[in-house]
Amino acid sequence: MKRSNLIQPKALFRVFAIMVPLLLNFSGGVAASAAQHEVSVKVEASVPEASAAHGGEAEAETPGVVIMHHVMDSHEFAFEPFGAIELPKMSIPASVPFLGGLDISITKRVVMLWIVAVALVLVFTIVGSRYKVMGSRKAPSGIANTMEALVQFIRLDVSKANIGHGFEKHTPFLLTVFMFILFCNLFGLIPYGSTATGDINVTLTLAVFTFFVIQIASVKAHGIVGFLKHLTVGTHWALWIIMVPIEIIGLFTKPFALTVRLFANMTAGHIVILSLIFISFIMKSYVAAAVVSVPFATFIYLLEIFVAFLQAFIFTMLTSLFIGLATAHEGGHDEHNTAAAHH
Repeated sequence: MKRSNLIQPKALFRVFAIMVPLLLNFSGGVAASAAQHEVSVKVEASVPEASAAHGGEAEAETPGVVIMHHVMDSHEFAFEPFGAIELPKMSIPASVPFLGGLDISITKRVVMLWIVAVALVLVFTIVGSRYKVMGSRKAPSGIANTMEALVQFIRLDVSKANIGHGFEKHTPFLLTVFMFILFCNLFGLIPYGSTATGDINVTLTLAVFTFFVIQIASVKAHGIVGFLKHLTVGTHWALWIIMVPIEIIGLFTKPFALTVRLFANMTAGHIVILSLIFISFIMKSYVAAAVVSVPFATFIYLLEIFVAFLQAFIFTMLTSLFIGLATAHEGGHDEHNTAAAHH
């Protein structure tokens, strides 16, 4: 296969151009929802209440408040050398039907989504231009070599291995999801940055895309009749009243699992790092900082780099697996696995 077919920049950009604006609109409207703001207000209000309990003396923010402020979304993008940037707050008027009162404020995680989108476009523009110059005559180097390795891994070991026949039409979507999650995870490890995938609204949006891709692929593979017949799992009609609701619930548990897994893992890592750092402050000991806080926090930080790749891979792998299960015909997976084993 020609090397130029591995990247497929046109197909990748088509999916990316459709997916990112929808993701930004969804996350921008929901990331600053009323429920989230209510929690943020309660956390911020806990500091003056604690000060009042100690005779009204002003105290520094508690470790719990600082940690929650770091992992939650806000309207302030802090960059200490230059101070904090106050992000604009916007909302749709209540008079607008169906969208009245919706908060579409720009938050720091929306800004991170924009940064990730720009970075992805720049990286793949550079890679695509290098492939045009090189063609298929010589091996790539640098960033082009790295991207080719990742693309080939997703294409062959994830998409083709789990979907089988017809995997080519799903590969651009899987590549977009993998690269988008990977960049979001890595950019969240940059100082003063924010992990967009640590927001459940972002992971939920990705899971919603996956849900529709799975169902559309299933309908195309089996038709409407075959799709509905799949909900009965081939059981006797007397059991349909039990099996059909279970199968329908199962359709939604897959994206729910994808949502919670990515969100929880990316949030937990930051909480662990900050908790370890605050051990030395709580104990007020340089020894604790030298022995516990710094070494363990550094180890977890390096582990988070591995987790950034791992979670992007798991989300993409499970997506391809769900697509493969939804599009497989009876005996299709067995034949595919047997052929792969012989190969």
